[in-house]
Amino acid sequence: MVDDRTAPYAALVLRLALSFFFFAHLIRKFAVIGFDPWWDGLLKQGYPGAVLGYTVAIEFAGAVLLLLGVYTRYVSLLSLPVLIAVANHWMLRKGFWFADGGMEFALAWVFMLIVQALLGDGAYALRAPAPPWRRARPAAA
Repeated sequence: MVDDRTAPYAALVLRLALSFFFFAHLIRKFAVIGFDPWWDGLLKQGYPGAVLGYTVAIEFAGAVLLLLGVYTRYVSLLSLPVLIAVANHWMLRKGFWFADGGMEFALAWVFMLIVQALLGDGAYALRAPAPPWRRARPAAA
């Protein structure tokens, strides 16, 4: 049974945790290892530039929009392909266990995004206009 009094706060805590993870990865990319070494290293490994651009865009969207609670379901769902690819990447290279550098954390992140998409914005989310595909269309005369 879901407690309707605390469920919005659970969604808030999850949303803020996910936002933190995205911010942490952005900080690592831009302040710790540097954006150019990260980008160039992955290009040398054969990743297309479009995939890397999508990854960075999703990390920015995840960091900022999840923090604010704006379009939470859409951001969570659009982040899934990146995190599923990351989980697959580490599973093939290091196995499952996080202690060995494996996919365990990335897989947990995937499940957290799915739960966030199911829960929605939660408490203290900014209200944003509905996306164009969700807006009511005027009735034909």
